[in-house]
Amino acid sequence: MTSPLAPQVVRYADLRPCHNAFIDSRTPGSETKENFTIIGPGVSENPDQFVHIAAPHGFNIGGARQPPGCVNSQHSHDTAEVFVVHSGRWRFDLGEHGNDARVECGPGDTISLPTRTFRGFTNIGDDTGFLWAVLGGDDPGRVTWAPKVFDLARDYGLVLLASGRLVDTAKGEAVPDDAVPMPPTTPDQVAALTRYTDAQAEHLVARDRTGSGETPVIAADGPLAAPHGFTLHRLDLDGAGEAETVAGVEVIFVHRGALAIDWDGGQIDMGEGDTATVPRGLSRTLSGTATAFIVRGPGSA
Repeated sequence: MTSPLAPQVVRYADLRPCHNAFIDSRTPGSETKENFTIIGPGVSENPDQFVHIAAPHGFNIGGARQPPGCVNSQHSHDTAEVFVVHSGRWRFDLGEHGNDARVECGPGDTISLPTRTFRGFTNIGDDTGFLWAVLGGDDPGRVTWAPKVFDLARDYGLVLLASGRLVDTAKGEAVPDDAVPMPPTTPDQVAALTRYTDAQAEHLVARDRTGSGETPVIAADGPLAAPHGFTLHRLDLDGAGEAETVAGVEVIFVHRGALAIDWDGGQIDMGEGDTATVPRGLSRTLSGTATAFIVRGPGSA
């Protein structure tokens, strides 16, 4: 029997995707994307989205996997949205139509997308790419879509309700009689969102670099220091680290290599793309040759 103080691991190979998580899932160019909810409820609009670990952490972990050319449509969030590029080459487009600012990211890069700002992203590489995502808060709220997304969704049989639930009329689902459709985003709502230039967008990215030990990415002393409700550190490990006890919960994502988590009573081996959540107060040691990213929630040391 697994100890209640044992870390939990979600293997990359075991991730269960949702192919119609959002209102844009039938829009040409977006219909081949896969969305993942790894920790927490996420922002999926499909009630059938599989949640791997439901326990509250103070933040959510998710992912997006897209083949070359696949687009995630313009939208905004009310809490922080951070992506670590695990694989692929990606372009992030800001603004209602995606033409206010553009920035490209590759493996090992981290991008923090501001709240209440339209963003979309496209896999511009030659191979399928995966983004590992962190969303702020236990309840990250709902997605605000650019107006044209509603028009395209209607053309392909998808209706988003005011409750945040997606109805697929093309599959024979009916909008409940007492349900209210989500009204399209208005020009006033669009105007209230923040816009960015190319130069400003570049400052949203922490680029991949060779390092040693644990270094801050999103933290008071990191390159991305704005308040997020969580911190993100990069760990470049070659050997074994010191035993460490973190006051709050922490989540570890292996970007490159292999990593082991050891604690009194057990060991878990992790490979590339795996995600582990370490219970608060557990003394653990990390070892291996790996590059990993570590998210810590409120109250962590």
